[in-house]
Amino acid sequence: MPDTIFVSTAVSATADLLNDSLVENSISGQLIDQYSISRTDETRIEVLVFEKHYMRADNRLTLTVTIDDFEGKTRVHFVGGGGGEGIFRFDWGAANSFEGSLLEALSEHIIQL
Repeated sequence: MPDTIFVSTAVSATADLLNDSLVENSISGQLIDQYSISRTDETRIEVLVFEKHYMRADNRLTLTVTIDDFEGKTRVHFVGGGGGEGIFRFDWGAANSFEGSLLEALSEHIIQL
């Protein structure tokens, strides 16, 4: 699964789409932190940390998303984690599922390079 994609929406619109999909349309999802910086050249970066409970991992997982437009198009970088169980941190695929939710939420806006 890719960990960086490009989308056709602006940085703030992309963050809103993810919040709607991963929090507003979810039973256990929540946005636990959001950090934004706008630069003088009109570029922007947002870092979002989502958390959601997954029954199969019997744990809460996080999804950290960094969205920027530093290259003239909106880049989304993401990584899921925190759902591991035991010494090997086996999460029954829950982290991949959380990442898949992001890809599904942005599927109509992903651009191929």
